Amino acid sequence: QVQLVESGGGLVQAGASLRLSCVASGRSFGTYAMGWFRQAPGKEREFLAAVSWSGATVYAESAKGRFTISRNNPINTVYLQTNSLKPEDTAVYYCARGRSMTLASEANDYVNWGQGTQVTVSS
Repeated sequence: QVQLVESGGGLVQAGASLRLSCVASGRSFGTYAMGWFRQAPGKEREFLAAVSWSGATVYAESAKGRFTISRNNPINTVYLQTNSLKPEDTAVYYCARGRSMTLASEANDYVNWGQGTQVTVSS
């Protein structure tokens, strides 16, 4: 079983940037797709971005242009660079490991989840 641990969240002002990290332990990422989601209070979990083992990416419309996903396979780490943050980006951000190599945007397509890292953006 793989354990995922996110870090890099915090309290920032609008317009700031944060780089979120997710490290796998127990087992490697392997060739599975990795994704980032977020969940704000009272809202459903929202897909943001996913990256394949080879580096192909897919983004939600809400993430395009401001967020960038990447991964470093030798160190089992996936990143989410978040720029020009807005108050509506406030949420708990989660990374997840996919069921397969295929890029996916549905939460059901992911089998391992981290505990999340809080991002709070003040206006």
